Amino acid sequence: MDREPTRDAAAAVRQARFGKLPERIRFADMAEEVEAAPRGGVNAYDPEGSWKYYSCLALDLGL
Repeated sequence: MDREPTRDAAAAVRQARFGKLPERIRFADMAEEVEAAPRGGVNAYDPEGSWKYYSCLALDLGL
């Protein structure tokens, strides 16, 4: 019983597309180095303006 099972066209396409694992990606290729913004830039801490970003569910619901 050395018969090979018959494969239809869809099975052959699936085997060609998904038959092997993709190549391994190195960690260095996944990581990106970006320079940090200097102090006092757009993202600087502003205690006077921090109320603009405060969120409270009770206040949002008007309770």
